[in-house]
Amino acid sequence: MTAFAPAIDMLFADGNIGLDAVYIADGGAPQLVRVVLRRADDVTDFGAARLWSETTRIDLRVAEVATPRPGDRIEIDGEAFLIQGEPVRDRERLVWTVDLRPVEAP
Repeated sequence: MTAFAPAIDMLFADGNIGLDAVYIADGGAPQLVRVVLRRADDVTDFGAARLWSETTRIDLRVAEVATPRPGDRIEIDGEAFLIQGEPVRDRERLVWTVDLRPVEAP
């Protein structure tokens, strides 16, 4: 355990930063987790143009979700999302950063 682990746990437990969510691995059972939600704007250069898009990213603790995969489902406050792309771990190997896309209604 690194010196950062207790600080990360405190951040995720803080009611102003962390949120309750349900993580469902593809084909797995629902699991209650804490997440840090980030809905940042993203600007991407494409040739001479700059494209603006909204993104939804979350941070997950590795201690709660060992191997998130594309296609796994996250539910936050009644909204459903799928993980897209490969999750990325931080340098200390304590937190996954995951890109999400909304689940489209049938």
